[in-house]
Amino acid sequence: MTADLIKTVFQPALSNAALNEGNDFAQLPVPAFGTEGGRLVVSVDSHIVKPILFPGGDIGRLAICGTVNDVAVSGAIPLYITAGFILEEGMPIKMLKEIVQSMKQSADEAGVILVAGDTKVVEKGGADQIFITTTGVGWLDGPSTIGGQYAKPGDVVLVSGTLGDHGIAIISARGELGFEADIQSDVAPLNHMIEAMIKAAPNIHVLRDPTRGGLATTLNEIAQQSDVGMYLNEDTIPINSVTRSACEMLGFDPLYMANEGKLIIIVPPGEADTILEVMRNFDYGKKAARIGIVTLEDKGRVLLKNALGGTRLLDMMAGEMLPRIC
Repeated sequence: MTADLIKTVFQPALSNAALNEGNDFAQLPVPAFGTEGGRLVVSVDSHIVKPILFPGGDIGRLAICGTVNDVAVSGAIPLYITAGFILEEGMPIKMLKEIVQSMKQSADEAGVILVAGDTKVVEKGGADQIFITTTGVGWLDGPSTIGGQYAKPGDVVLVSGTLGDHGIAIISARGELGFEADIQSDVAPLNHMIEAMIKAAPNIHVLRDPTRGGLATTLNEIAQQSDVGMYLNEDTIPINSVTRSACEMLGFDPLYMANEGKLIIIVPPGEADTILEVMRNFDYGKKAARIGIVTLEDKGRVLLKNALGGTRLLDMMAGEMLPRIC
């Protein structure tokens, strides 16, 4: 039955030369982009989002895009993905086909190939319909110069668009709080936009996708990695009006809500405008904005200046604001 599932669901959607060989491994070429010192970049992620279908995406698109983005923020070109599926007995085949097709479409959009996979079925009650674990492999042409440890005093902090949309889309789709919002998840592959940014501004110091814990937690992580402080201007942080209203009603802070298609960029001030221009030429960066600066003061901390001129500390998120978010 497992063999039949692979032949009828996975192979038709994900067929390619590596998968079609039918081995327990994939033999893949390492690209020769022409620079010595290149290296492989690998990232692994597990996806347990609830519900598995939500406004703007599903667990399949989330799995591909999240893994692509984790590889791309290193500056690497994402190339290959593997996927492991844990399926609960009784999951509708129609739903599984929809998820797998979504993975195929997202992989095509990102320009990556799903080269290996594994499927296990557990008894009813042993999982929540479907869990997916993915590994992404990319190629970084040359030495690593982008990472959370490279933020420098005087750098500018940018974001690629509105924050918190994924978190509110998931809450709305669950319907557990008696709340509905006309908002879609921002889940998207960002690798093409990132590649264009790096070509236009080769001195980018940090790229990071603010997923669980949102903007505030991610910037705290970077501040601690680089031993710097950060000052943000609340007025310049882009937040969708529906997301803001929903957060106010539910008592959530949008700066801690999860995102699945947004970037944090930390860059020398001379390249900030160039980066903003590049991002705004992509659909996934239309609302890119400059939101703060990196400083030597308040090392390891992130401070937010509000509209009234006051300042508050944005600390790491304690616990999980919303479980099963990705």
